[in-house]
Amino acid sequence: MGWFKNFNRKCSERLNKYTEINWYNITGGPAIIQLKGTTMPKIFKNIFFIGFLSILNLVSVSQSQNIVNPDIALQKILNELEGEELTLGQAQEYAKKNSTSFKLAEATYLASLGTLRRERGNFDPLFFLNLNYNDQKVPAASFFSGASVLSTQKFNASTGLRLNLPIGTELELSINSSRLKTNSQFAFLNPEYDAFGSISLRQPLLAGFMSSSRKDLKQAELNNESAKAQFDQEFLALRTSVENSYWTLYATERDYAVQKLTLERAESLLKEAQLREKAGLVGPNQVANAKTFWAEQKLLMLDREEQLDTQSDQFAVLIGKRPDPGNTRFVTIDNPPDDFPSASVEDLVEHTLDNNLDLKAAKKQIEISEALIDAANWKMLPQVDLVGSITSNALGGSSQDVVFGGDTLRSTNNGSFGDVLSEIFRRNYPGWSIGVEVTVPIGLRSGLGEKDRLEAVSYSTKQNYTELSRILEQKVRTSYRQLIHGNERLKVSREGVDAAQEQVRIGMIEFKNGRLSAFELVRLSEDFAVAQQRYSDALVKTVKAASDLKQLTSGYYPVSEKQ
Repeated sequence: MGWFKNFNRKCSERLNKYTEINWYNITGGPAIIQLKGTTMPKIFKNIFFIGFLSILNLVSVSQSQNIVNPDIALQKILNELEGEELTLGQAQEYAKKNSTSFKLAEATYLASLGTLRRERGNFDPLFFLNLNYNDQKVPAASFFSGASVLSTQKFNASTGLRLNLPIGTELELSINSSRLKTNSQFAFLNPEYDAFGSISLRQPLLAGFMSSSRKDLKQAELNNESAKAQFDQEFLALRTSVENSYWTLYATERDYAVQKLTLERAESLLKEAQLREKAGLVGPNQVANAKTFWAEQKLLMLDREEQLDTQSDQFAVLIGKRPDPGNTRFVTIDNPPDDFPSASVEDLVEHTLDNNLDLKAAKKQIEISEALIDAANWKMLPQVDLVGSITSNALGGSSQDVVFGGDTLRSTNNGSFGDVLSEIFRRNYPGWSIGVEVTVPIGLRSGLGEKDRLEAVSYSTKQNYTELSRILEQKVRTSYRQLIHGNERLKVSREGVDAAQEQVRIGMIEFKNGRLSAFELVRLSEDFAVAQQRYSDALVKTVKAASDLKQLTSGYYPVSEKQ
């Protein structure tokens, strides 16, 4: 450009009295030369004007051949984008801390742990203790009451352990004792200590043993495993959702940058057309075309800015965090990967059907329904319980003389409360019992109806499992197709961008030389913007497909990371 500035200096020195030369946009547009007098010879005017147009054309061609690389220009716009910078890892950590869907899955899992603990507690030993004191004064009419007003003070105590076994057996170990004090003259022991110890058993014979007694515990165990699988899958789904939203924001930023670059070109084209119209090189229709293109790109620019802010807001809702004060949006700083390991689609489908956590959770629901059906098959039968017990009795107290007629009587059973308890464990006075209790519901409709209901629930659960497996297989195949076409799609879209860029460069040269109208140049610029957007879509689509495969296979893909 040095020779052009020398030309300007010489022209200014020699032709200052005839002309006024104003240089406008020396790096992006032509010079404007205005004649200020009419005394210049006509032939010199013609020669000067022809020479200026030749120089103007050379400058325009030179500038058109040195158009800034759109990738560099886009990166410059992206680097200048205002907002809070955020990496993908940071976004996923924010989502893990703040996501409501993830916390709901966590709450469901914690609730299942609580249910499991409660059901396990049903087989824990149960300690019981009963204390009762009774003080009575009862008028008596019988001589054998030993007093006209019989006064008694009785203290009862009962303690022991109860235990339910997983096979349905109910065991109880108990010790019962009482202390009786009275004013009756015929009481041989006053106070009197009675004690009774027993071990009792009840065993259902037609309840399926563990099938029925562990029904609720088994259901709780399977529900816990199902909730854990869903919780882990929700974590993968959250990471995938955040990653997909992050790359969507990345694509929206690229679209914004492309639109801003297109708008800058539209402004440059409009100025170019206006300058060339003043120079008489183009007509007003060319300016109108350029201005229409500029107005359209300005409106699209506003739309892109709104889309960028909207996408950032949606992303903020997903991760549960707003940008820091002073920033209106988040800005991505990570670049999507461009290399994805290959894998067999059949291998991915097989692994998904065997290991997908959502499918595992659905399979647990099937196991629950089958366990309940097994228990219902026994529940509908008549109830037959074997009952039995082993007992031990003891008696003690303070002996006193009882005068009846002319005789004085005295009990030989005496001893303290400790002696009474010792007698129980020594089983000085043992006992036992055994029996059977039978309960038969007439018609068996209640048990049969419950069995039918549970079978219908099981059938529905199996259909849900089948439907989910088919949907997952379809999603895996769809994502796989998008992935295997990803590298080719990126290559073709990149070539499309390069071709569109070359079209614009050539179009600018032809426009300067008058061989291309502004309308045609506008169409070329729009093609370039579309090509850039398609490249962004191709890049993000491939990354999302890889992310979806990782979620669908529950972390199995990419295979190369597992080997």
